[in-house]
Amino acid sequence: MTTFQDLGVREDLLRAIAELGYVAPMPIQEKVIPHLLNEDSDVVGLAQTGTGKTAAFGLPTLQRVDTSLKATQAIILDPTRELCMQTCNDLNDYAKYVDGLRILPVYGGSSIEVQIRALRKGVQIIVATPGRLLDLIKRGEVNLENVNTVILDEADEMLNMGFVDDINNILEHVPETRKMLMFSATMPPEIANIAKNYMRNPQEYMIGARNEGSANVRHIYYMVRANDKYLALKRICDYLPRVYGIIFCRTRASAQEIATHLMEDGYDADALHGDLSQAQRDAVMKKFRERNLQLLVATDVAARGLDVDDLTHIISYSLPDDNAVYNHRSGRTGRAGKTGVSIALIHSRERNKLRDIEKHMGKQFERCEVPKPNAIIEKQLFNLADRLENVEVKEDDIAEYMPQVLKKLSWLDSEDLLKRMLSLEFNRLLEYYQDAPELDYVPEKEKAKKREKKPKYDNTRDKDCRTAEEGYERVFVNAGKADGFFAPSLIELVNRNTHGERVDLGRIDLLTNYSLFDVREGDAKRVVKALKNADFFGKRIYAEVASLDKNYASETEGTEVKLNRKERRRQQFGAKERHGDRRRGHRRERDERDERRTRRDNERGFKRGPKGGKKKK
Repeated sequence: MTTFQDLGVREDLLRAIAELGYVAPMPIQEKVIPHLLNEDSDVVGLAQTGTGKTAAFGLPTLQRVDTSLKATQAIILDPTRELCMQTCNDLNDYAKYVDGLRILPVYGGSSIEVQIRALRKGVQIIVATPGRLLDLIKRGEVNLENVNTVILDEADEMLNMGFVDDINNILEHVPETRKMLMFSATMPPEIANIAKNYMRNPQEYMIGARNEGSANVRHIYYMVRANDKYLALKRICDYLPRVYGIIFCRTRASAQEIATHLMEDGYDADALHGDLSQAQRDAVMKKFRERNLQLLVATDVAARGLDVDDLTHIISYSLPDDNAVYNHRSGRTGRAGKTGVSIALIHSRERNKLRDIEKHMGKQFERCEVPKPNAIIEKQLFNLADRLENVEVKEDDIAEYMPQVLKKLSWLDSEDLLKRMLSLEFNRLLEYYQDAPELDYVPEKEKAKKREKKPKYDNTRDKDCRTAEEGYERVFVNAGKADGFFAPSLIELVNRNTHGERVDLGRIDLLTNYSLFDVREGDAKRVVKALKNADFFGKRIYAEVASLDKNYASETEGTEVKLNRKERRRQQFGAKERHGDRRRGHRRERDERDERRTRRDNERGFKRGPKGGKKKK
């Protein structure tokens, strides 16, 4: 077995990495370290996230530094502040036993004056974002004349973020005799141009096939309607009570919105995106690394450089524009021989995009059904049982309280006590998922098959639902479970739209396309009037006092589809119809004008020729 010592790593560095648990070099390290230490040519490394790139360039870079010289001898360019900090922390860990070495992270969002003061004391290695480093070069605070090593880390992401011009400008200030290494997950033309213009006979090392996903990652997807994505996300999180992962969104606004909704719904989540200050980003990452957060909702740019161990899941709430980015996302789980799951939440119009990603990665994604309520509740119950089994019981601390508690609960046997404990934990969950609808998107052909097998409608329950309890009146509303309309939605709708004396609600029956509920006698007409044209997430509410003679099920079935088709037709053909109306109007005006002109000519005794000329009759 090859060791780091065999690769030529110095003794003081070997001692530090041994304490960090490094035993044998990873493939990228085995190839890059001896090359940087012994060869004259430059290096292009094509490797995915989690392949050990930092040690591959970090160890030889540290070994090449002359600590007796206080000038800058190596620069490492990273696309984000987080990656700068992570790289700097790793290098400091490797250099634990190297005396006289100073490494400085330089990035935007922090005080440039503090960074300038540190630079003036002498720094051998600068880890920087391109923009801030270029700013310091222009101010004359960074001198690159003594640089012998240049590292471009995550070069493709720096390209995506628009740093190519900055990188070219920085490289013009570096001596031609320097050694250069560039790491990139992909090799777009702009990156190839940098290699061509600034690197000397670069040796390319590729770890795994290009665009290949990790073998330890299971790729699955859920297909739902676009409006149901957030509901599906919550079900997935409820089904995975021990999830520890990152939810990726395309934009900053969507990342913040989803994180806010998750927090409001009681999940341990927070957002990470470019609109946060550096202090806010650091606080979020501290909570996530300490596992005080289970879910981090992030954009791809903000998540660059997040080196977090043991992520169980990566969830793509929206698919990225670049197929390679999906591979980069999923590579954050399933590291160090562990397994992970990468989940894609898609709607029907994204199926072709998902197929492109499958071809790009050479992986077949598995379609799964959105977890059903019963399965979610069962998972949560077993998770609670596991926590009860493994909880640490502090006998001495709890002993003085036990007699009073036992006396208080002595009338309950063990089964009743367990039921009450579970109910205390799960009543909210049980109520939330009661009669919850299916969220999986079913293509039209499958829907047609299901309709053929659908049994004839039985209105027995419908009749029972329309019978109010004693002292109450029954009210109908045209929103049901298919609209995501549940008991809390109804209560909130009534409270928001009715004024004056409080309305007491009785029994509530939620059906597929409509709902029926009881109000105190005398309140029905007031409630119906208050709910007239009320809005429920874009759906106009209609209410009436329920009638025993109406079959509401048949009246409401398919109404939404008809409305949607009508709306689509209006949007599709509206412009064409308006254009046709204008043409017909112009033609009518022209005919009326010609008729007036002919009548005037006849009165004056003229007649017009075939080419429009006129002469005396």
